[in-house]
Amino acid sequence: MGIFDRLSRGRRAATEAPHAIDATAEPGSVLAPVDGVATPLSEVSDPVFAQGMLGPGMAVKPSGGVIYAPVTGTVAAAVDTGHALGITSDDGMEVLIHVGVDTVEMRGDGFKVLVEKDRLVAAGTPLIVFDREKICAAGHDDIVMTSVTNASGDVLPAVAAGADVRAGEPLFRLGGNA
Repeated sequence: MGIFDRLSRGRRAATEAPHAIDATAEPGSVLAPVDGVATPLSEVSDPVFAQGMLGPGMAVKPSGGVIYAPVTGTVAAAVDTGHALGITSDDGMEVLIHVGVDTVEMRGDGFKVLVEKDRLVAAGTPLIVFDREKICAAGHDDIVMTSVTNASGDVLPAVAAGADVRAGEPLFRLGGNA
């Protein structure tokens, strides 16, 4: 049983969704899931992500409120609270996208999941709409963390820490024993 099996509850899809963005991820690459500022995972306030316990990755301090698929693959988990989603990429990466720190406490308020478990998604497909203002008003950090849970090794950033990124642009690539 992998991490996605433990997270998944099979959320219902919403009827309206933002439009997909034009994005293509090369094998071993993960695209930015949201517009914002690139941040190393080691700098996030969530110790599980910061210490790499959920695998290597990067984070984005969001300026937008839509999460887009950072890879092409199958939705492996869509949690009931809407704050996290997992995708198994076509090349076997298990990619976890987690919106905010401790946002599970919001119990879904401010989150709308747009896809269901087992759905095939292309890179750039809208996955989650989230309300940054609600997250911050609830006292949580709205940073979006993206990790590859079945990988080890180093992350090779496609952008420098502190750089602006747009959803659908390369965020990182796995190096080492990915």
